[in-house]
Amino acid sequence: MLPILSADVMARYYRLKGHEVLFVSGSDVHGTPIEVEALRQGISPKELTEKNHGKVVDLFEKWAISFDNYTTTESPVHKEFVMNLHRKIAENGYVFTQESELPYCPKCKRFLPDRFVEGECPYCGYKGARGDQCEQCGRLLDPTKLINVRCSICGSSPIFRKTIDWYFDLPRFADKLKDYITGSKQFPDNARNFSLKLIEEGLKPRPMTRDSKWGIPAPFKGAEGKTLYVWFENVLGYISATIEYFKVHGDADGWKKFWFDKDSKVLCFIGKDNIPFHTIIFPALLLATHEGYNLPWNVSTNEWLNFGGQKSSKSRKIGIWIDEALEMFPADYWRYTLMVNRPETSDTNFTWKIFLEKVNSDLNDTLGNFIHRTLTFINNYYDGKVPKPGNLDELDKRMFDAVKKYFKEVDEALNGFHIQAATKKVIDLAREGNRYLNEKEPWKTFRSDPESAATTLYVSVQVVKALSVIIEPFMPFASKEIRKCLNLPERLMWEDAVKPLKEGHKLGQAKPIFRKINLSEDDLQEMLEGVRLSMQKISFEEFSKIDMRVGKIINAEKVPGSKNLLKLTIDVGMADPKIAVAGIAKYYRPEDLLNRQIVVVTNLKPKKIFGIESEVMILAAQHGDNVVFIQPEKQIKPGSKVS
Repeated sequence: MLPILSADVMARYYRLKGHEVLFVSGSDVHGTPIEVEALRQGISPKELTEKNHGKVVDLFEKWAISFDNYTTTESPVHKEFVMNLHRKIAENGYVFTQESELPYCPKCKRFLPDRFVEGECPYCGYKGARGDQCEQCGRLLDPTKLINVRCSICGSSPIFRKTIDWYFDLPRFADKLKDYITGSKQFPDNARNFSLKLIEEGLKPRPMTRDSKWGIPAPFKGAEGKTLYVWFENVLGYISATIEYFKVHGDADGWKKFWFDKDSKVLCFIGKDNIPFHTIIFPALLLATHEGYNLPWNVSTNEWLNFGGQKSSKSRKIGIWIDEALEMFPADYWRYTLMVNRPETSDTNFTWKIFLEKVNSDLNDTLGNFIHRTLTFINNYYDGKVPKPGNLDELDKRMFDAVKKYFKEVDEALNGFHIQAATKKVIDLAREGNRYLNEKEPWKTFRSDPESAATTLYVSVQVVKALSVIIEPFMPFASKEIRKCLNLPERLMWEDAVKPLKEGHKLGQAKPIFRKINLSEDDLQEMLEGVRLSMQKISFEEFSKIDMRVGKIINAEKVPGSKNLLKLTIDVGMADPKIAVAGIAKYYRPEDLLNRQIVVVTNLKPKKIFGIESEVMILAAQHGDNVVFIQPEKQIKPGSKVS
C-alpha cells in the first residue's frame, strides 16, 4: 500500500499545482500465486482475479486513491500492446532461445514455475520457502536451488525436465542503462545504488517465457503454449493503462504525449523489492523498441515498513491489511500515520504505540484542536464571519510568516519526493497555530481588547485555510471537511493556501475533524483480531461445527499484571467448569459478574493469555466504549446449546 499511497499523495500535489496528471496502475493478475490459489479454490484464474480486482477497486476508492485509470493486466488493451511490443523487440534482435531444466510434477502433469514449488531455503533454512523468494529472509530464489523441493499443489516431489525458453538479451543494454541511471540525479540513493551494483556485477539474459497457460501468450515463433513471464509484461501496464484511458475518452493518440513528449515526466512509486524491474527491465524493454519512449524520470522507492519489529506476512498474520484497517478507523488516520512514518531511507517500524501517538497527539490534539478552537470561537463570538482585523503586532506578523515558511517547505519537500518530511511540516504549522492562540489568548482579550481578539481570529482562520489546502494530498477526507467548515469550494489550487479569506466571509458550522482513540495498545490488537474474525467467511457446514452454549460465571478475578484482562470461571454444564480470559476489565468489575449467564464458544483450541490457558470464548458486542455480553433472555440451565 505504501507505494500506491505515496503515488496518490504526489498525484494530488501535482494536480493542486496545476499540472496535467495521469495516475494509472492496475491489478497484476498473471503471477503464479494467482494460479496456485485458483487451483486450491477449484476455480479458474480469471474468475479469481475478476472477483479480487473488484474488491481492490472498491478498497482504493475507500482509501481515496485518486486513480485516473486502475485497470488489470488481463485487459485486452494491455494484451494487445504487450504482444506487439515483444514482437517488435524480437524483430530488433534482442530475443533468443535457450534450453534449461525446470521442476516438473508427474502427478499434476505440468512444469512448476515460481510459487508452484516450495521447499527449504538454502540460505536460512526456512521450510516454507517458495520457488521465487523466501518469505523469511527475503532472498530471491531459483526453484532448482530449493532443498527438499515439493509441488505446492499436490505435495509430491517433482522431477527435473528440460524445456526451451525465450530469453531477453539484457546484457546488451548494460552501458545505456548505466548512463541512464547515473544521469538520473533525482533517483533516490537506494534505487540508484542498487541498480548500479547489479550492472557492475554483470547483467544476465533473463527468461521471458514460462510453461503456463495463464498469462499473455508469448508472441514468438515456436513458443505456442507458453506465456510471457510476468515481469516482462506487467511493467508495460503503465503504458497500456495510459492507452486504455485515452481510448475510453475518445482520444486514441492522447497517450503519446505522456510517453514520447520530452516535456513529460514518468514517475514510478515502488517498494525496494521492485527496484530492478523498474530501473533495469522496464527501461531496457523500452530501449529495445528503438521508438524513443520516455524512460522513468524518477523511481521513488520506499524501504520496508515492518509491523512490531517483524516483516509483514499475510500467511503468518503479521501486519494490517487495507480492508482490516478501514474496519477499525477512518482512512485519513492511516494515510497520515503511514506517510509520517514512511520508510524513505531505511526500514521503519509500525507499532500501535506510534499509531496512537500520531492520531491522538498529532491529528486530534494538534491539528484538529487548532482548527476547532479557531472556528468555534468565530462561530460563537463573530456570528460565524471572518472578523475585521486591526493593526498586526509582532506575533500576528510572525504567524503569517510561519504560514508562508511552512507552505514553502511543504512545497519543496514534495517537489523533492520527501513525503515524510512534508507530512511532518503540516503538523508543525498546526503546532505553530496552537502556540499563537495560546500566546494571544483571544478568550481574554475579546472583552479587554476586542480589536486584538478580532485580529487574532482573523490570522488564525487564514492558517486554517492554508492547512485545508496543504493537507489535501495526505488527508483528502479531512481537507474536504475543513473546507465545509470554512464554506469554501471543494476544489482549490495550491497557491490558494496563502490567499487570505476576506473579512466578513461567512463560515460553515465548526465540527471536530478527528477523534481521540481511547484504547490501549492491547485493546487495538484485540480489536484487529476481532475484525479479522468478523471478516472471515465460512460455510454453513463450518458454522454448524461451532459449539455455543449458555454458561454461568461462578468466579471472576483480575489477571495480575494486566489492566484489561479478567479471568472468568464458567459453568458450561460439563463435569468441570471452564476458564475464559477476556479483555473486559475496563467495562465490568469482577464482583458484578458473579452468577451472570452468558453465551460462550466451547470447542475452540485452548490459548494461553498472560500465562493462563483460556479454554472457552465469551461472546460480546462492542460499539465504541460500550461493551455488552450476549446472554439469554431468561434464566436457563448452564450448558444449554445455542443454535
